[in-house]
Amino acid sequence: MASKAAELVEYVAKALVGDREAVRVREQDGNLLELETAPDDRGRVIGRQGRVAKAMRLVLAASRSGADYSLEIVD
Repeated sequence: MASKAAELVEYVAKALVGDREAVRVREQDGNLLELETAPDDRGRVIGRQGRVAKAMRLVLAASRSGADYSLEIVD
């Protein structure tokens, strides 16, 4: 069962990308979330100069369930 933090990241990522089916969020080492998207959508979740990724990390840190998690966007 996915944690609430993983569900939050998945929800936000699916709102940003074109290929919603390619979005995957995996929990690693207990407090690391890895976000994987289609190669064409990776730029959308990173944003210019990393602004979107930084905003996603900020929302995750501000949420009750995601305060202890960190987010990594993987290839």
